[in-house]
Amino acid sequence: MSGGAQTNLPNPGRDSGLSGEGPAIVVRNLSKRYGDLVVLENLSFELERGKVYVIMGPSGCGKSTLLRHLIGAETPDNGEVLIDGVDMHSNDRKVRDEARRKFGVLFQSAALLNGLTVAENVALPIQRHTDLPKSTIDLMVKLKLELVGMGSAADKYPYEISGGMKKRAGLARAIALDPAIVFYDEPSAGLDPVMIGVIDKLIMDLTNKLGITAVVITHEMPSIFRIADEVMMLFGGRFAFRGTPQQLRNSTDPLVRQFINGDPEGPINAPRQLAELSDKLLGGSRRGQTAQGAGA
Repeated sequence: MSGGAQTNLPNPGRDSGLSGEGPAIVVRNLSKRYGDLVVLENLSFELERGKVYVIMGPSGCGKSTLLRHLIGAETPDNGEVLIDGVDMHSNDRKVRDEARRKFGVLFQSAALLNGLTVAENVALPIQRHTDLPKSTIDLMVKLKLELVGMGSAADKYPYEISGGMKKRAGLARAIALDPAIVFYDEPSAGLDPVMIGVIDKLIMDLTNKLGITAVVITHEMPSIFRIADEVMMLFGGRFAFRGTPQQLRNSTDPLVRQFINGDPEGPINAPRQLAELSDKLLGGSRRGQTAQGAGA
């Protein structure tokens, strides 16, 4: 694992560690639109190693679209995404595969396969991407499950465990290949406050103890203030805010204040209200929409 926390086992993710001294992730001039709908507009940013970054914003602001571009699941109209200096959208498949080995993803739904046990789900990426013997894979799976407090559920099937346990099992699978970066897609979705705290602690522990860089997509304000080293707020295809949790808390920007306070009226609503009025007057013939109010 990264950050010096190595086992004596063969490293299943042979190319998963970050090389050199540069940023973990670099995004340059990233843009995406769907027809007239601008979802991401000329985004550029860098994420350092070993920190927790939270990307937040109202529904439809482009968080999920940005995540899909970061993990290479969608191709940008313009710009590039570099994982440890490697182009995620290279035309060379080997180059893309090299970048993908450096990160894991915890999907919002955990995305476990119901026909496999928890242990078998965690073993799957190791089996597919390495030639390690079964005994070594079994031990690696046990270690990953213990890291997330799921050792006792190894032989259970996903339909036999709770939502919080599924998230933890999904996290064990996300770190199965010892990635240097983990992307978390709404990790708190559908969980009670206590389990949200458990997941938050796991994210912080993996970052602090193993040196993993965490990129968390969420709108859960308590989690944001608890786990983030840096917060980025998307709105209208651009970053409306970027700074520390304390700077977020102290912000006087009306857009930021409305979001963190959950106010029903404010600048976030205004574009949507204008759009609804335009739809009524023009019969849905509006053009040149931006990402506000879009289901991206």
